[in-house]
Amino acid sequence: MRTKTDIDARILSIIDPIAVDMGFHIVRIRVMAGKRPKLQIMAERKSDGSMSVDDCAELSRAVSTTLEVEDPIRDAYVLEVSSPGLDRPLTSLTDFETYVGYLTRLELDRFVEGRKRFRGTIAGIEGDNIEINLDGEDQTAEIPFEWVSDAKLLITDELIAAGKPGSANPEQAES
Repeated sequence: MRTKTDIDARILSIIDPIAVDMGFHIVRIRVMAGKRPKLQIMAERKSDGSMSVDDCAELSRAVSTTLEVEDPIRDAYVLEVSSPGLDRPLTSLTDFETYVGYLTRLELDRFVEGRKRFRGTIAGIEGDNIEINLDGEDQTAEIPFEWVSDAKLLITDELIAAGKPGSANPEQAES
């Protein structure tokens, strides 16, 4: 889920080695259409999940040089490098494990019980499945990760209290 399209995947394959060498993890890449396309790169430091303005500028400079040479997007585009933010996308099973106890919104690539969108608290992972306590449901749902087309954290008081996403689960944030 770090990418959605073939062009996103191609760009990730070009810039991921650069980011890794610099100590960054690419969270997500999206090429967004418009009069002038936008290449959005969300990244964070592998060491602590932070991403300062200076980090964004440093990564932007490093990848823009390579992207100019490789030229994966034919037309002129805007390059945007940012942190994933508090309401970060969840793009891997590891993300769901890291953010156990936090509220999330999931969108699936298929209908399940007549709907594609779900909201609830992440309960964990089991194999390749996400466990989630859905709003209004008594039992924990188990959703195959491969069915998830989009997922993100929802901003709550607990998430804000934890400060930096990933620094603590909700129980730890209270201590």
